[in-house]
Amino acid sequence: MADNIKQLTIEHYDDIIRIWADAGLPWHPQGRDAKAKIAKEIERDDTVFLGLFENRRMIAVGLATYDGRKGWINRVAVDPDHRGRGLGGKMIAACERFLRQRGATVIGCLIEEHNLPSMALFQKHGYCFYEGVMYFSKRDSEES
Repeated sequence: MADNIKQLTIEHYDDIIRIWADAGLPWHPQGRDAKAKIAKEIERDDTVFLGLFENRRMIAVGLATYDGRKGWINRVAVDPDHRGRGLGGKMIAACERFLRQRGATVIGCLIEEHNLPSMALFQKHGYCFYEGVMYFSKRDSEES
């Protein structure tokens, strides 16, 4: 069973990337997921990277950000060897606690349309899909 959930530091960067990669989440090492950029993000008061550890090995990760109006949960991933144990739900709950402590009354997540397991996970934990909401972004590069 998982030992605990901890707030991560930049020293956990390699484990964060390992879990994202093993879980099949795309990541952008030359852009927003570069170590220097994540280091800055980790230092923000409105952002938390959380890791779930078992026997000192990180086996799940999640990211929560608060924009002053809404909370956002992103990049929840569980090591494939540890799936089916409710760890994704534990990461969501930990991210929600962080966001609610900051005042979030609305929490959202962005999930790529091919990621059916993530959709099922968030729906299982009370998140609803809103028809008609479309995501737009403006990026400086594909790695942004």
